[in-house]
Amino acid sequence: MPLKLYNSLTRQKEDFVPINPDHVKMYACGPTVYNYAHIGNARMAVVFDLWARVLRHLYPKVTYVSNITDVEDKIMIAAKEAGVPISEITEKYTKIYNDDMASLGVLPPDIQPKATEHIEEMIVQIQQLIKGGYAYEAEGHVLFHVPSDPSYGVLSGRSRDEQVAGARVEVAPYKRDPADFVLWKPSTDDQPGWDSPFGFGRPGWHIECSAMAEKHLGLPFDIHGGGADLKFPHHENEIAQSCCANGKENEPESFSKYWLHNGFLTVEGEKMSKSLGNFLLAHDLVQSYPGEVLRLAFLSAHYRQPLDWSEQVLHQNQVLLDKLYKKLEELSDVEASAGDVPQDILDALMDDLNTPLVMASLNKLMKEKDGAELKAALLAAGNIMGILQHDPAAWFVSDEDGLTPEQVQKVELLIAERIEAKDQKDFAKADEIRKELLVMGIEIKDTREGPTWEQLG
Repeated sequence: MPLKLYNSLTRQKEDFVPINPDHVKMYACGPTVYNYAHIGNARMAVVFDLWARVLRHLYPKVTYVSNITDVEDKIMIAAKEAGVPISEITEKYTKIYNDDMASLGVLPPDIQPKATEHIEEMIVQIQQLIKGGYAYEAEGHVLFHVPSDPSYGVLSGRSRDEQVAGARVEVAPYKRDPADFVLWKPSTDDQPGWDSPFGFGRPGWHIECSAMAEKHLGLPFDIHGGGADLKFPHHENEIAQSCCANGKENEPESFSKYWLHNGFLTVEGEKMSKSLGNFLLAHDLVQSYPGEVLRLAFLSAHYRQPLDWSEQVLHQNQVLLDKLYKKLEELSDVEASAGDVPQDILDALMDDLNTPLVMASLNKLMKEKDGAELKAALLAAGNIMGILQHDPAAWFVSDEDGLTPEQVQKVELLIAERIEAKDQKDFAKADEIRKELLVMGIEIKDTREGPTWEQLG
């Protein structure tokens, strides 16, 4: 069966027909490196890593580009608060991001361009937009004039009023239209900046990806993707900039042929928010859980659907991985190497990355096959899914009670939080932690000497 994907540009599932079957090209928007990545960022990275793995399974050459945004106002604020150069912030968090994603089984993209290394390309593209009448200079800024693009809104399908309301851009007096957005902005002497025909300044966020994608993939390329939150205005603006700069304002496919967007992520049924105290960082999670458990949890819901993150989701995926590794451990003396990906698993992936069906197929596989055939099938499935990459015996090495060291650490952290909650007479929180531990299969008992715990079952 052909690879099918849901194209956000056409709002329908389509057969994937590469521009050049000998070389498939994909771009996904990477992080802005001013702090630790949250689990929404991590979900995007895992999803597009899986897309890249599937494409590499099908085609002889794939170039996957995912950028680093290392010039942005949030970075400037973080550097000022820390009292350090901006480069110290960006280099620190780029390394942390890459290390954390590696813990989740995310392979490095073929190219990871940095915005600050592509200022010249951005300036050229801005000049093209000014020359074509799509952008204008005003008070040290260069802005894209949204009404000049007749196809603006083609990706999001937003009306004119919705565009203005959702653009999240400053309605400045120098704008010709409220929806116009910044391509270049002036910098003061203590802000990062570059000399340009428009004055000393720095690029707007949207122009960065347009310039980097064209530089490293050429136009058009096959797939552009990212989280659903980027569809508008970021990806909409990328299409406008790139198409208009090349004189193809009515041809959105002249930039990227297909657009993929992964769904939103909630935590225990609520929107993730610092104010709600449920803002989860990938960096913290990889310290507390095995990376493959987290990876499988990110893939447990279909990538386009919302994912509700919870201890129950983690527990369910831990159970599945334990079952798979247990089977591989039982087959440790059986000679087998990874063969072909089982057809039902490949079919599920070919159907717009239907990972929930993959999970069901993995369970079914263990019931229908055995011996060398089963081992080869599990290894092949694990390789394309980015799981089962550990030695089975090592997976079950534990400090106590059959738990891995990461799980023991997580239990002890939760118990410490519960003790602190009880000391502060926050008994509701203490009870929630007890319930969380029960979901993990851990029973806690309060004694005169302090709390003790044991694994149920």
